[in-house]
Amino acid sequence: MSINIPESKQKRIVIIGAGFAGLAFAQKMAKQDMQVVLIDKNNYHQFQPLFYQVAMAGLEPSAISFPLRKVFQRKKNVFIRITELIEVRPEAQEIETGLGPLSYDALVIATGVNSNYFGNEELAQKTIPMKSVSEALYLRNAILKDYEKALVTTDYDERQGLIDIVIVGGGPTGVEVAGALAEMKKYILPKDYPELDNQEVDIYLVQGADCLLKGMSENASNGALTFLENLGVEVKLNTRVTGYDGEFVTMHNGERIRSKKVIWAAGVKGVEIPGLSQNCYNRSCRLLVDEQCKLGDANNIFAIGDIASMQTEELPYGHPQLAQVAIQQGNFLAANLNQILEGKSDKKFKYKDLGSMATIGRNRAVVDLPRFKFKGFFAWLVWLFVHLFSILGVKNKLMVFINWIWNYFTYDQSLRLIIKPKEPSKTFKTPHEPV
Repeated sequence: MSINIPESKQKRIVIIGAGFAGLAFAQKMAKQDMQVVLIDKNNYHQFQPLFYQVAMAGLEPSAISFPLRKVFQRKKNVFIRITELIEVRPEAQEIETGLGPLSYDALVIATGVNSNYFGNEELAQKTIPMKSVSEALYLRNAILKDYEKALVTTDYDERQGLIDIVIVGGGPTGVEVAGALAEMKKYILPKDYPELDNQEVDIYLVQGADCLLKGMSENASNGALTFLENLGVEVKLNTRVTGYDGEFVTMHNGERIRSKKVIWAAGVKGVEIPGLSQNCYNRSCRLLVDEQCKLGDANNIFAIGDIASMQTEELPYGHPQLAQVAIQQGNFLAANLNQILEGKSDKKFKYKDLGSMATIGRNRAVVDLPRFKFKGFFAWLVWLFVHLFSILGVKNKLMVFINWIWNYFTYDQSLRLIIKPKEPSKTFKTPHEPV
């Protein structure tokens, strides 16, 4: 098997990852006289901020995913390969992938990050992360299947384990998931599961810090807490989860909560890439880059997006891991790559803060803009507009908009399907195959 990229007189730019950073960079580079190779383990771009709506049956996965080949179908200089990065060989200027080796003139790493379990293998094995569409679908299935089981479970404690949910992490993902679950409890359960007492359903949001949405303003943090408590979510601040055996969540203070589903949204970390020096990483396993997104002493290896940590005097821990940072880094590098490779550029990346936001159910959101901070219904409208505008594809924008309008006026979600993947039987015969 070979990766099969044609040789060319053009410089070959290899991009690892088609998230916000990698895709923004690839789209800009596709307009230049370069050979662009985009490598990802999926054949689509995922709009990560709306994973939780897939998990809560508010959107179909296809509404927030966009095929990479459709993005670049008119770009003859762009080659897409669906595989994974195995190793980087800086001295040879090549990488090893699942399809074979590939040389590069410049390598851009935009792999993103994974969930951080802080070394706790039990939590890694038994909690549910939300870093991909497939994980969001898994969570949707788990919630709906446990509601079905709860209908025929007569033991109260066992039933509580099926219907109670614990979310770990009070950042935007945790807050938005908690709000969506609270609205499902309020509006959906009484209609779909009238035999269940929805007052029995408890939703817990556990946060290790002393506030929610750490990194946003006090106005946003307090607003999110008030909104969640009004929705009936039990928020536990200054509380760390230390274990989960599949039945009980254990806190550092000895408290235990029974739940079959623990959603993990408590931090992220990078993944070490074989071939790169240990000196390339910070404590969170993010790649240390300079203000031109360049990795260490390598003149032709770059990192952008969540995996990159650009530490400066103003930002000693690097930029926040936000979509806007990733997109801006991708655009900056694409505009300056040629000059950086030739040693002719002294331009440095400057992040333009466009603000942060989080939604907590219908009509409730918090927004921090550089000059204004607000919350409530208007903040929710701003959140809707920004996210709708950011989704790739006119069709996807339309699908999401229609779903949002339908859900808003009907207080309903129309996608509560338990999808059970099943491998074809080994004895399966095609219509043209003799039995």
